Amino acid sequence: MSEPRIKAPRGTFDVLGEQASVRSSLESRARSILEGAGYERIETPVFEATELFARGVGSSTDIVSKEMFTFEDPGGRSLTLRPEGTAPVCRAYVEHGMHKRRQPVKLWYLSCFFRHERAQAGRYREFWQVGAEALGSDDPALDAESIALLATLLSQMGARELRLRLSSLGSPAGRESYRERLVAYLRAHEQELSAEVRGRIDANPLRAFDADDPGTRRVMQGAPRLLEHLDSSDLDHFAQVRALLDLASVPYEIDDTLVRGLDYYTRTVFEFTSDALGAQSGVGGGGRYDGLIEQLGGARAPGIGWAAGVERILLAGSASPAATPALELFVALQAPGSDARLAAFGLLAEARSAGLTAQMDLGGRSLKGQLSHAAALGARFVAIVSAGATVLKDMQAGAQRELPTDTVVHAVLRAQHAL
Repeated sequence: MSEPRIKAPRGTFDVLGEQASVRSSLESRARSILEGAGYERIETPVFEATELFARGVGSSTDIVSKEMFTFEDPGGRSLTLRPEGTAPVCRAYVEHGMHKRRQPVKLWYLSCFFRHERAQAGRYREFWQVGAEALGSDDPALDAESIALLATLLSQMGARELRLRLSSLGSPAGRESYRERLVAYLRAHEQELSAEVRGRIDANPLRAFDADDPGTRRVMQGAPRLLEHLDSSDLDHFAQVRALLDLASVPYEIDDTLVRGLDYYTRTVFEFTSDALGAQSGVGGGGRYDGLIEQLGGARAPGIGWAAGVERILLAGSASPAATPALELFVALQAPGSDARLAAFGLLAEARSAGLTAQMDLGGRSLKGQLSHAAALGARFVAIVSAGATVLKDMQAGAQRELPTDTVVHAVLRAQHAL
């Protein structure tokens, strides 16, 4: 009796064939857009010290309190599979002394992340995000540029029915009086709130705006809004961001209930949603985090960034798979035989060394099957190798000629040059 099949763990997935090609297209577009705007690629370790997320993301957030995959290594250190990208990038900024470079330092990544969430369409426990972080400046133009770059990427990936929700959380000092007012409001309606929201009224009252509980949502309809309590500096910053987005022709909606699920956000926050995705409409978003570097032990370095779910972008989008390189030479065997096979493999290696895209039959097909396979692959030339010589067949013109095997690559290169 055969052994039972082993399946991928719940909440994970395999990337196959055309899916991989579409992801390659996304990566290529992201690289072109972001590196064209001065962003450099960065990749951080898959696991980090747990303290990084407890301190940086916030112990009261769902990510830290419920969703992290945390384990102890053989040395007794607590490590966590990264649940998000901003804190690791900021850790790298501090650790590698990037504050000494010209500011802002612009970085982007395309990485896998891990959260113990309920698996559903486009949301998995292992998932991929493309993200961008700009550190070392509080210029409102950096906010507008960051948002516009994500808008460009989503547009180029064909994301449908997009909406940009925009708001400001103000600075920590500026929103303290508002926080007190909101806490008082929540206390006055405490019995109508969910147990989860009641439990974090003091730790993170703003997260009440994010709640799914119907009773809590009814209460929050009458809650005071932070946008109405911003100080003059925060209001001016937000006004400049909006004006710059208008200049860049990036449409947006002001949403005074928008909060992000992480504690480090300040001032500008934003989220792109796609109505084509239904209730779980989030595609990507981010915001400014002017105090995060200091929380991680670095000198003051304001920052802004975003992350967008690769799976969410692909669900919302209509991008085509990346074009595969044209096959320039297919090496076929006239008949089985060790001498011919050695010659064929040598020809394959020579062709690839010369820069040609080349494949060889490795499935034991008949000559007829090999030619059919070459046609299916769109091969420009087929070299039919026998023990004595090689027939080079032009699959477009239908012409063929016999050549010494060691001249085939030169003949293909000459024909390619003539095209």
